[in-house]
Amino acid sequence: MRRFPIAATLAIFICLCRGASGLAQSMDDLNLQIHGYATQGFIYSTNNNWDTTDSTDGSAAWTEAVVNVSAQPEPKLRIGVQARYFLLGNYENDIDLDWAQADYKVNEKFGFRVGKVKTPAGMLNEIQDIDPAYLWILLPQSIYPLASRNSTLAHYGGVVYGSLPLGESLGKVEYRAYGGQRVVSGDDGYLQPFRDEGLTLPNGITGRVFGGTLIWDIPIQGLTAGASIDSEAPSGNIAAGSYVGTFSTPRFYPAYFFGRYERRKATFAGEYSRLAVRALVQFPGAPPDYIPTDQRSFYAMASYKLSEKLTAGMYYSNSINMQVPVSSARFQKDWALSARYDFNPFLYAKVEQHFVDGTEIGFSSSDNAGGLQPSTRMTLLKLGVTF
Repeated sequence: MRRFPIAATLAIFICLCRGASGLAQSMDDLNLQIHGYATQGFIYSTNNNWDTTDSTDGSAAWTEAVVNVSAQPEPKLRIGVQARYFLLGNYENDIDLDWAQADYKVNEKFGFRVGKVKTPAGMLNEIQDIDPAYLWILLPQSIYPLASRNSTLAHYGGVVYGSLPLGESLGKVEYRAYGGQRVVSGDDGYLQPFRDEGLTLPNGITGRVFGGTLIWDIPIQGLTAGASIDSEAPSGNIAAGSYVGTFSTPRFYPAYFFGRYERRKATFAGEYSRLAVRALVQFPGAPPDYIPTDQRSFYAMASYKLSEKLTAGMYYSNSINMQVPVSSARFQKDWALSARYDFNPFLYAKVEQHFVDGTEIGFSSSDNAGGLQPSTRMTLLKLGVTF
């Protein structure tokens, strides 16, 4: 679902809220809340254009605006919806439905949400849509590529969640299990590598998805560790001009392992992920074309709150696809230095410097007619307002 009438969607959700309560309630009774943010970014890079922008000349083609509306018709029930406008180079320039869900929390041990819900895979996937909540302009691209944000943020289906105490000596475990349908539209940035090869997936790809996450709140203040397993098997039609075939994968199981430690003004975190799959492209009358992937990715990050308004940090992000021949397209290593300044509760600015070696993620051959260079230096600026 790509474009949709926002007003109609919000009206439907408010009606659902009222129907669920069975009473003619006022807006105060519904605990109606409206929040959102808007950001404007600027990108300058050396050698290579980044993510379909003309960043080697400096590009301001990076705009995002998010609005979410939620209501609580009953103490245990919350219903909400979030819309997002996004423009990055040639990506998007339209309004998407980020999520739309009904969330019923029975108690601390058990709750569930249904609709288009965020996919609780990995440590940071569920906060990709909340730019004001974190320091970084770009989350580590080895695991959270910006172009894949729409395709990985949410799925149609449900999530069950809760928290289970393990005793004073062992802390507690938070669990999340999910299932449903993943839908990736044909123009999504996730499919840019196919477009670089002259292939399109006009109807996108879709498939059943399920998985789960466990997060252990270790009985050491500020320390958590977790693991996720995801399972997907997307498929769809693929076209080379007027020649139409099929794209499919066997079910694959990307795994994530992560940890986080917060102490006073400092935060340290890291994550490792592996994705192994052998996709199949089949055109009628042609031999099968297999596309193997064995991507191994990790990052380590640290940040420090220098003052009430200023936070600084850095991370190292690394990814390598063992199935790609040895070249700069096989890997990506990225050192990032970041700073954020909060002018007040509603206005903030971020600056980030990246030192990138390798072109595995975010660099498209179709945007770099002279060929991709092995290294890139990239400066990012972002101004945001939130309400």
